[in-house]
Amino acid sequence: MTKVVSLGIHILDILGRHVRRFPPGQDLDIIDEIRLTVAGTAAGTSVDLAKLGAEVHAMGAVGTDAPGQFILDTMKRYGIHTEGIVRKAGVQTSCTILPIRPNGERPAIHVLGANAQYHLDDIAWDLIAQADYLHFGGTYLLPGLDGEPTGQILKFAKEHGVITTLDMIAIGRPDALQLLAPALPYIDYFMPGLDEARSICGLQARKDVIKFFLDRGVGHTVFKMGAEGSSIAGRGAPEIRIPCFKSAVVDSTGCGDSYCAAFIVGLAHGWSLEKAGRFGAAAGALVISGLGSDAGIVDFEKTVAFMETAEVVAMR
Repeated sequence: MTKVVSLGIHILDILGRHVRRFPPGQDLDIIDEIRLTVAGTAAGTSVDLAKLGAEVHAMGAVGTDAPGQFILDTMKRYGIHTEGIVRKAGVQTSCTILPIRPNGERPAIHVLGANAQYHLDDIAWDLIAQADYLHFGGTYLLPGLDGEPTGQILKFAKEHGVITTLDMIAIGRPDALQLLAPALPYIDYFMPGLDEARSICGLQARKDVIKFFLDRGVGHTVFKMGAEGSSIAGRGAPEIRIPCFKSAVVDSTGCGDSYCAAFIVGLAHGWSLEKAGRFGAAAGALVISGLGSDAGIVDFEKTVAFMETAEVVAMR
């Protein structure tokens, strides 16, 4: 079984759908559904990896509060190993409130919480050294690791023969490239949204953005592009375009996390980059059909079946 360490942000999401307005004053609106889920570009990916059959070791920080316990208990139910998660006293677990709009958009209200207190001293280096893959998820929301520490972690992984992937939650900041630059030479698969990558490098044309990151040492760019599908590119090879699958849109939370998880599992099965990308797209289409980052995906076999039978959206 493929061993994946998923390191980074761990968040309790509180989601409600569908929110058409914020009621004024102390008025009350009734919505259809509210859920609590384990989320974040590390923790949400961990859940999907486990559903898809990987041996998952989670690494990150939560508080000693009830949301932290919820995250740990939920992960354990999915069979995720949580010995790499540290509990931080005196700080709350990171949480996000997500009022989901009817079109699936998800404005976020976020507390950094324990993720902001996660540092190099908390890293379980032995777990990383023994892994097949290290997924680093949460750049820009990990102030204790952003910059040189991220580069140190990924360099250590590469020195121990571990395949590395990186995803992020990009927020507009002038030092975005400066913080990411130390990690770039040690990333095998750089997996942000295309718009996130654009905001980091300041370029717009997709091919220019691809070249920018490949020239700075990234092994492959894997850009998620919403309804436009995804793009996979490596040095000296033509770009691969992957269409997205048609699916009823409920909530786009966690679609990118599921893409990363399925892409990693596809690689672990020895599939081509194109097939791994299609598997990622299938996982994203399943997640978008339900509320929360853990929706839609049942297991590996059902996700493969969806990939092989579902209709794709024509690419422009």
